[in-house]
Amino acid sequence: MQEVIRIGSQLKRAFEGGAWHGPSLQEILADVSAQQAAARPFIGAHSIWEIVLHIAAWQSFATRALEGEPMPTNLPPEEDWPPVTDTSEAAWQGALTNLGNGNKRLRDALRNLEDEDLNKIVAGREYSVYFLLHGIIQHSLYHAGQIALLKKAPVQTSAVG
Repeated sequence: MQEVIRIGSQLKRAFEGGAWHGPSLQEILADVSAQQAAARPFIGAHSIWEIVLHIAAWQSFATRALEGEPMPTNLPPEEDWPPVTDTSEAAWQGALTNLGNGNKRLRDALRNLEDEDLNKIVAGREYSVYFLLHGIIQHSLYHAGQIALLKKAPVQTSAVG
């Protein structure tokens, strides 16, 4: 049970704070407005909001995998990168709440595992639960770095003419 606890701690630190590397995902997102989250400062890049929805989707896939569902393969783009359909501040706060709830659900599902379960192969994949969980942590932090960079980009406002 010790390794399951350590992985749970890493999931929590990467999301909530106290991580060795620096700011957690939640800390990076704390001061992002809906306008900033929806902005596209770089042509062809995802917005902060799209990245948040993407992280939440993969947290959900991982949680369901821990509960026995196969990990999805060949996802349609709208499941891998869910679209932003409402850019209001309330919708942004809802997306952040969903992200936080998803992280908590993943950690709750992890608590139901024993260390031996970490060696099991994830349904629908050829890798272990251990590899999946560390991958989810890495995935979230990879995208947290992208968000940190996107936050530094100036928000473009269109001129009315």
